[in-house]
Amino acid sequence: MLVPARAAGSLLRRLAGDRRANFAVMTALTAPVALLLTAFAVDEGSLFTERREAQSLADLAAIAAAANIAKAETAALATLRDNGLSAPVLQGPGGTIDVAGGKVSVKVVRGRYTGGAGTQAGRRFAANAEPFNAVEVSLHKAGTLFFGSAFMDPPVIGVKAVAAATPQATFSIGSRLARVRTEDSPLLNSLLGGLLGTSLSLDGMSYNALLDADVEILSFLDALATRLDLTAASYSDVLAKQATIGQIAGVMAGMPGFDQKGRLALQAVAAANVAVPLSRLVDLGPVGKLALGQKPPGLAVEASALDMLMAAAMLANGSRQVAIDTGISVPGLLGVELLLAIGEPPQSSPWLAVGESGAVVRTAQTRLKLVANIGGSTVQTGIKLLSVTVPINVEVAYAEAELTDISCPTGRPESRQVTISAKPGIADAYLAQNTSADFADFTRKQSFGEAVLAKAEINLLIIKIPLLELRAMAHAQMGDTTATRLVFNDNDITAGRVRSVTARDYTQSLTASLLKDLKLTPYVAGVRVDLLDIVFKPLQGAILPLLQSVTSQLDPILFKLLSGLGIGLGQADVRVTGATCGRSVLVQ
Repeated sequence: MLVPARAAGSLLRRLAGDRRANFAVMTALTAPVALLLTAFAVDEGSLFTERREAQSLADLAAIAAAANIAKAETAALATLRDNGLSAPVLQGPGGTIDVAGGKVSVKVVRGRYTGGAGTQAGRRFAANAEPFNAVEVSLHKAGTLFFGSAFMDPPVIGVKAVAAATPQATFSIGSRLARVRTEDSPLLNSLLGGLLGTSLSLDGMSYNALLDADVEILSFLDALATRLDLTAASYSDVLAKQATIGQIAGVMAGMPGFDQKGRLALQAVAAANVAVPLSRLVDLGPVGKLALGQKPPGLAVEASALDMLMAAAMLANGSRQVAIDTGISVPGLLGVELLLAIGEPPQSSPWLAVGESGAVVRTAQTRLKLVANIGGSTVQTGIKLLSVTVPINVEVAYAEAELTDISCPTGRPESRQVTISAKPGIADAYLAQNTSADFADFTRKQSFGEAVLAKAEINLLIIKIPLLELRAMAHAQMGDTTATRLVFNDNDITAGRVRSVTARDYTQSLTASLLKDLKLTPYVAGVRVDLLDIVFKPLQGAILPLLQSVTSQLDPILFKLLSGLGIGLGQADVRVTGATCGRSVLVQ
């Protein structure tokens, strides 16, 4: 039945004007949209909460990894498991992110963090840059969708955190002397006095008092800044200056830890007026940025007073060459001449350093020239020794120690461990004539030739030689270039224990090794000759035992002199006096 047009229009007007059940109609129309928006808000809020939780986990993992940077991956994963992640998967370098099946993908990258206003925030962490002091932890996981999973795949939540720690250690090289005997003090007086250009008369007890005392370096620099009238803002400002040995000794004398003998010994040295660049003596590394009076928490910066004084004296000696009066009388010798030359340590390598992994300390290259003269004697009727001379030349290349690791395996200070890679100095010894133009020029290699060891007079019936020379040259080397790993634990560090590296082919008796294969060659008027056994064998039989008996007494002189300089033949001695793993803090 068709409705007339007029009736249809009337029906529509009545419907439009009817307001009954409008809310139900509106609800029916908007309910799907409202439910969709509610579902979106619930999922968005849930994802935001998950992201915050993931960021907190990444932060904790990064802090734990930076605190134990040598085992960063293990520390990060253990932290994540302890905080509710049951199966985190470690993502390798360049690996793809896999979060399927509810996996949590974790990537741990070591690197170096450099703070400061001069570095852009996005470039402060350099991945894989050494030495490591920071760890970046990236964490990815699939988010949870309560309603949106019907329409889309769960999004991947990715967060990143960077934490840094600055482990530091104080270490030095060359602490050799353990105890000084009274009879050794004349040699040390001549050595130290020669380096300082003054005369010293300290006894063994005075040297031992300096050996037994440690100097707290930062307190020393506080006092030195006052003595120098410096208005320095930091320790690095003080180290940029020079100070005389007298000023250094005077400040040390006013510090605690010295007995009366030690203070008197320092006062005797205080007359020396030669200057030393302080930055070549001590490198404080990051600690140098501290203002005067501040101390790094948990890090002791100490050094032996005598070692510090000797190192300063070597750096201060401008001529690099010292003639030593041994002050020792050796039976059978008419005299002993000793010449010492000391080269500077390689650049940027002080004797004591505070630093992170990669810091290096080195001893100075050293040359010794010793000439011992022995009186003449009659070998047999008609054969007479006029003189015997023993020229010994020793060159010791620098020894070095590199800080390779600082760790606290349990996270507690008493578990600290410091690993040092040390190389002993290679020693070259010659029983020969030094033909170098400049003994103290360390830019040139020394040259050697045959030395005249003995002069003799032959007055036999058939052989008459007014002046016969017996020449020889011998060479011995000790040391190798292999580094040895030294690990210092908390007890070693607290006690300031010295640990040594010895070359595999180290020989205790230097001169004995030189004489082992010594062969004498006769010369007359500079021309090599062949002597009859009736002449040569008695001479050789008299000279070699004489050399062996005398040169064995020269070893203690050489070793004591080198020990005073903190140098060993074929050895390196390392001391760690402070270490801290630093606090691991979140930086990004």
